[in-house]
Amino acid sequence: MTELSAAWSPMMLLAGTANPQLAERIAQRLAKPLCDVTIKRFEDGEIFVRINENVRGRDVYIVQSTNPPASTILELLILIDAAKRASAARVTAVIPYYGYARQDRKDQPRVSIAAKLMANLTTAAGADRVLSIDFHQHQLQGFFDIPVDHLYAAPIFMEHYQSLSGTDLVVVATDVGGAKMARGFAKRLGADLAIIDKRRTGPNQSEVLNVVGEVDGKRCLIPDDVIDTAGTMVNAVSALREQGASEIYVAATHALLSGPAVERLRAADVTEIAVTDTIELPEEKQAALPNLKVLSVSGLLAQAIENTHYNRSVSSLFD
Repeated sequence: MTELSAAWSPMMLLAGTANPQLAERIAQRLAKPLCDVTIKRFEDGEIFVRINENVRGRDVYIVQSTNPPASTILELLILIDAAKRASAARVTAVIPYYGYARQDRKDQPRVSIAAKLMANLTTAAGADRVLSIDFHQHQLQGFFDIPVDHLYAAPIFMEHYQSLSGTDLVVVATDVGGAKMARGFAKRLGADLAIIDKRRTGPNQSEVLNVVGEVDGKRCLIPDDVIDTAGTMVNAVSALREQGASEIYVAATHALLSGPAVERLRAADVTEIAVTDTIELPEEKQAALPNLKVLSVSGLLAQAIENTHYNRSVSSLFD
């Protein structure tokens, strides 16, 4: 389908209730209104969805992160089902934050690989394509039996942190698994690389054993894909302070900030915490962290949606 023939399948944007502000920003970037959708809950908690506009033969993009509560996932599935049953030509699930991504392997007896289950449900509901940002592990793309466009928030952070580049900057990986992401940041910013050697003692619990690399008197940038309870992050900050780091900057794509995360980050000696708006943060959490900087992924997602709609390259966004 060429750009000209794409006009026969007009674009329509739908949004769930997980992150309506991000959906509005994407719609503004694309100069397209959000489709009128009714989403309500019955007294017993069941979710009711009705699309109030004609989507027959349309190219439908449904914007919905699947962060807690679990009802966000059900909303996404029901929206996809409603669009398919209304004869949409193609349905793309735009999932800025893909929940359950950390349950991606059977590392204990008798546990579920929930990330694969969520992928199966998304496909079974009728999605033709998935568009997401910074999976916890890249191999999650293989969990889907439909095309997946995996975007990276790194270019947004690179633009924000360009002024930090210099010989005294060190990018620090929170663990060996995060070394690839940190190496990419370091290469683009012309910085050195360090790695935190940690041991995970339980879910949302970790212990720093060592810092591999020179950080004394350096400005340190710690990138990660997600901040959940912030235990790993504040342990890394403490270890870097003990090693003599002069300034510490924290960057994470997905800000879950659950449990004690806000209190931990507020008490941590951090110059700035930069996150994106893949997850909608309550105003009280933002107000509690005066050093929090929220960067928008709306431009990235809007361009990816447009490229997908007109069959242009999505990977070209990272050239």
